Amino acid sequence: MTTLTELNACDAPAFVERLRGIYEHSPWIAERAAAQRPFANLAALKLALQAVVDTAGEEAQLALLRAHPELAGKTAIAGELTAESTSEQASSGLNRCTPEEYTALQDLNAQYNSKFGFPFILAVKGPTGRGLSRRAVIDTFARRLKNQRDDELRECLRQVHRIAEIRLNELLGVTLAFGPQVMEWAEQLGAISDSESNLTCAYMTPAHQATAAQIADWMREAGMEVHIDAVGNVVGRYTAAQGDAKTLITGSHYDTVRNGGKYDGRLGILLPIALVRHLNERGERLPFHLEVIGFAEEEGVRFRSTFLGSSAVTGSFDMALLDQEDAEGITMREALAAAGHDPASIPAIARDPASLLGFVEVHIEQGPVLLQHGLPLGVVTAIAGSSRYLVELAGVSSHAGTTPMGMRRDAAAAAAEIVLLVEQRCGNRGALVGTVGQLEVPSGSVNVVPGACRLSLDIRAADDAQRLAAVDDILAGISAICARRGIEEKLWKLVEAEAVPCAPRLMDRLGEAVERAGLPRFDLPSGAGHDAMRMAAITEVAMLFTRCGNGGISHNPLETMTADDAEIAGQVLLDFLRNLG
Repeated sequence: MTTLTELNACDAPAFVERLRGIYEHSPWIAERAAAQRPFANLAALKLALQAVVDTAGEEAQLALLRAHPELAGKTAIAGELTAESTSEQASSGLNRCTPEEYTALQDLNAQYNSKFGFPFILAVKGPTGRGLSRRAVIDTFARRLKNQRDDELRECLRQVHRIAEIRLNELLGVTLAFGPQVMEWAEQLGAISDSESNLTCAYMTPAHQATAAQIADWMREAGMEVHIDAVGNVVGRYTAAQGDAKTLITGSHYDTVRNGGKYDGRLGILLPIALVRHLNERGERLPFHLEVIGFAEEEGVRFRSTFLGSSAVTGSFDMALLDQEDAEGITMREALAAAGHDPASIPAIARDPASLLGFVEVHIEQGPVLLQHGLPLGVVTAIAGSSRYLVELAGVSSHAGTTPMGMRRDAAAAAAEIVLLVEQRCGNRGALVGTVGQLEVPSGSVNVVPGACRLSLDIRAADDAQRLAAVDDILAGISAICARRGIEEKLWKLVEAEAVPCAPRLMDRLGEAVERAGLPRFDLPSGAGHDAMRMAAITEVAMLFTRCGNGGISHNPLETMTADDAEIAGQVLLDFLRNLG
């Protein structure tokens, strides 16, 4: 077995030879990386090899891609298929394709090469290191065939790096301590759903209760004291040696959106459980109590009220919400009682801020920034504030054939102009984003000029002044558009949430742990809301983001991450805990 010490100590030709199979038929990558030795750890080696490829220029990158074989097809480089590619394709059964599967892959290969000019690259061992199914390979192939060339070139290079990462692990005999377990637990929770066809876990449904029970079991097995509180939070406590020590809280939410992904929220629960199990097996105690909280509800799917779990912990739970009804007329109070909870006990969940050291949340990024920078982790600077509005536009319905274009009061045309206004005002301005996520022409008809239109506005930024300035400009622009077009406007403010900055002290501790893991510290804001927003009301907060695959897709079955990224997030969080004192 090769070791990193040996790779650092051998001469350059030996270094290149030992890494021969890491990047397909491309020894030039190892040749250029050799000069950067010694590498402090495996993460540093992976980043160095990745940087060689990413800075090599498109011609060299295309040569690297073309050195790879087609999936279940002809081989590259004078017909030579490497042992690594042979093994990887066999892990997904691509050497056992049915005639129909083989034909489908050949058709996809032909279409793909015709469109892009390079072969389709996919780490067929998948995010966990186990082989993807042939069906999953074909579905991914078909989906990515719809990409634009530049996007697909970048995705292929990311897949090449993922293949290299798996091969390096095998070469160096790396055993991941946390990542595979977290991925396996996420798979198990992903099988518990309100729906037979997708992952949906809404507040206080049978699937939600079963998920809570499973998380509680894993917490107990890890060595924690466990209870499920009156709002449904699953609380695991790993006590310090000193009973009067303060408490650090970590965790995230275990409910999901409808048709959601397996890692949103749940990563931030499962990873700390794996770390506590590791600490407990070693007999190691921290100088503070560590609580892992699986917050019962963050998404607002069933009762249209978000952050129920973390609001209870912070003492800000609105008891009037207990009378809120779901789509079937069941109140939240009734749902809680049916699940065996006492709603009257919710106020007692609130924590004493004086007893807390802080709150740290690990979460998938739910976006593409880390992916584009080729980094597995990022330190969150702030959670974006949000301004949300509902806009109603009233024009005049009229005959589509007889109303001249210059005499129309078209509400949909005004809405279209507003959509473009939002895009223009929020574009190319850092973390500021603007979205029109709902757009409706009520009772619209193909031969009627629209007399009414409804749309939503969602403006977010990590800096409140920047967000509010954009809101002012957009609202003024809407008024100007409507005045020019003869359209009446009505606006309702739905949400006004301030940005939540992360604590510099905790950010720096996370950043130091990231750097000790061999990675550069990379700071970024969070555009999505998280339980940390509510926890900031009672203690300092910090967040660690992990890379999201598939272009950063989240709230979607395609949401994914890798066991290696979960592993390094675990190593960083463990380092953070050990050095927090």
